[in-house]
Amino acid sequence: QVQLVESGGGLVQAGGSLRLSCAASGRSFGTYVLGWFRQAPGKERECVAAINWSGASTIYADSVKGRFTISRDNAKNTMYLQMSSLKPGDTAVYRCAARRTWAAPQFMSIMSAYDSWGQGTQVTVSS
Repeated sequence: QVQLVESGGGLVQAGGSLRLSCAASGRSFGTYVLGWFRQAPGKERECVAAINWSGASTIYADSVKGRFTISRDNAKNTMYLQMSSLKPGDTAVYRCAARRTWAAPQFMSIMSAYDSWGQGTQVTVSS
């Protein structure tokens, strides 16, 4: 089972940018489909974005489309989430997750389908 560690969270003003990283252990990083989830206090966990094995296919939640970009570098065993035009509503704990299979967009947000999870990194956007 792959081990995941997030980094890059912090405080940022509305309209600013932040880049999150998800570093993985092991030698089979390229065999995993990856996703970013977020959860704010009092709200349900939300799938923000997902990316397939090679990075050729990506999906985004409507709330972040056009502002966030998911990418991966398999040679570095790392996935990224570039966040721009940040809003106070983006404030949450962001976690990366891994699964073996790619599916239709409506199924990529199902949390139980992911096998491994990072511990999370806090993103706070001030107004």
